Amino acid sequence: MSDRPGFPTSIGTSNTTSITLLGHDLAGELMGKVGFAELAYWLMTLRRPTPGELRVFETVLVTLADHGFTPTAIAARLTYVSAPEALQGAVAAGLLGGGSRFLGVTEDAGRFLAAALREAQRQPQSDAEFDEMARVAVARCRDEKRLVPGLGHPVHKDGDPRTPVLIRIATEAGQHGPHLRLFEAIGRVHPEILGRTLPLNGAGVCGAALADAGLPPELLRGVALLARTAGLLGHLAEEMRRPVARAIYDAVDRNVDYIAPEG
Repeated sequence: MSDRPGFPTSIGTSNTTSITLLGHDLAGELMGKVGFAELAYWLMTLRRPTPGELRVFETVLVTLADHGFTPTAIAARLTYVSAPEALQGAVAAGLLGGGSRFLGVTEDAGRFLAAALREAQRQPQSDAEFDEMARVAVARCRDEKRLVPGLGHPVHKDGDPRTPVLIRIATEAGQHGPHLRLFEAIGRVHPEILGRTLPLNGAGVCGAALADAGLPPELLRGVALLARTAGLLGHLAEEMRRPVARAIYDAVDRNVDYIAPEG
């Protein structure tokens, strides 16, 4: 019996002549033959996605890549102007802002929907049954004074343009499952419980779609961050070509209303 410690992994390994990834030779079997989105899905689930799952996964990556000058993009640009020699720091600064208000909603919605489905005594089949499950879930959030993940958007007050498109693509890809159906039901019933109508936002529908496409809810924030990494790189490349971060800094710094501390 060997006393050598073991560190098992099914992801990858290498020796002097080869690199093995997911049980395949990287150079001979994967490079030029497997797309990045397919590989990312495969790495997370240890199985290759079906064509439908891959279509939804790629659509989500496009959906979440960028949303303009969000706090994540501004943080990345400001970090770059402070430390232009450390691109990785600027990307990391943007990713660190992926939380309950931006990007993290993808995971929050996925977890919320999965928990509601898990707690159900039986799997709903009809829209009416999904509506009733949605009423229970939304009412619980209301009673506990919690936000319903995936409801509302600071810009798209009258409807997030991403939501119906992703639902349509998931349906075409054969991936319109219980998480999306429950999410749609929340959209139908929440006004009667909350007393106001809010849009189903893009981050939330991405969480529902990813859960239906076979990804575990606890990994969904990682998918959102993977998508936003591309967007942040775009912002940083633009910052190099046409900088604005210094102007953002100056606008804040030159317009400070200093208030002396009391006492």
